[in-house]
Amino acid sequence: MFEKLAQSARTVVEDARHEAARRGDRRLGTDHLLLALLHEEELAQAVGVDAATAAEAAQQLDRDALTAIGVDLGSFNPTAHAAASKRVPLTAGAKATLQHTLVSAATEKARTVTSRHILLALLDRREPDSAAVLLTALAVDRAAVRESLAASR
Repeated sequence: MFEKLAQSARTVVEDARHEAARRGDRRLGTDHLLLALLHEEELAQAVGVDAATAAEAAQQLDRDALTAIGVDLGSFNPTAHAAASKRVPLTAGAKATLQHTLVSAATEKARTVTSRHILLALLDRREPDSAAVLLTALAVDRAAVRESLAASR
């Protein structure tokens, strides 16, 4: 599947791997893909959220989840990030999303999968998927994002 990825999509997957390591996660999830996508100016404009705002929202969701199970981090901040390895396993959601990008690209009769196709696939994710939860927390209008992406195609 990775041989069909255009350079922009490969960059997103690589950036998502680094995002997973930065957040101390052992697996690359859909939230990491979304956060990596938002580093692309055009996609961030389409979504209406910049990468820094999304990263803060993701951290708040993590804090809220820990609080819900009785863990209070107080002012604790990690002092180091997990080491990024070349092979970070994908969550089932991330695998399904990347497979769905092939469908999006084929529907458009595109020869390669771009970062735009990854965003389209993430917009189809439903809660409790981590990207879907993050999109909801950011109050992203998925239909408006789709229209914006269709207009820019």
